Amino acid sequence: MPEVYQAERTISAVFKEQKQVDDVIRRLLDRGVPRDHISVMGRNFQSETRIAGFITKKDVILGGLRTGAIFGSLFGSFLSLLTGVGVLFIPFVGPIVAAGPISALLLGAASGAIAGSAGAGLVSVFTAWGMPEDKAAVYQTRLQAGEFLLMTEVPANRAGEFQLLLESAGAEELSTMDKTLAHPCPGPCNSPEDLSPEVRAHLSQEAQRVFIERYNAVLNETSDEFNAEQAAWEAVHQRFDEDENGVWSKQKVGV
Repeated sequence: MPEVYQAERTISAVFKEQKQVDDVIRRLLDRGVPRDHISVMGRNFQSETRIAGFITKKDVILGGLRTGAIFGSLFGSFLSLLTGVGVLFIPFVGPIVAAGPISALLLGAASGAIAGSAGAGLVSVFTAWGMPEDKAAVYQTRLQAGEFLLMTEVPANRAGEFQLLLESAGAEELSTMDKTLAHPCPGPCNSPEDLSPEVRAHLSQEAQRVFIERYNAVLNETSDEFNAEQAAWEAVHQRFDEDENGVWSKQKVGV
């Protein structure tokens, strides 16, 4: 029976060039890191499509993340190796491509911390997750400058190995957290208590029920947590609007 991959820590690092990110993702996968434990963010992925032409804050943020295959064809084949790839608008940073479990954190926090007109962008999201504010500010600044942030979730007893791997690939501003990024539910959601705090905090009780029903239905069909999460958020957005506190609670008329 194959050994279960037990992620316990998250290593974050900045890379200056897309080809470095491509190389690191392939090396992490070769070392046995599952694709759903690797996250990437960046705004300057090379693409044949002019991103700015179709991204708006209203239409894109919380609009549901696309599959890796679609964005892999636009931004490079390595993105197709990851899960939950999409584009979001981040205040102070602009439109970014996000892939992997970081996309779940952004979807859950986007209402207040990201989308709010007075929000502090990624700094708020990262510090709410537990990252030191000074490091979060550095990451936001480096993303603003067009560089790339990579986060990988690794077993505690292999953290040193993966730190060396990232350093050898040109990583800068390395940081290690003794926690992993939140996934919406550990398998099927049996109750609102199973939802991660990042998700639950932005849903009313009725919206939580809608989220859980859709999440479980798609998970049962596909066994894919990321597809289930995308579908669950889309179901919420179809039936609710946000209130002044960034909580999806206002039932849409005629729905």
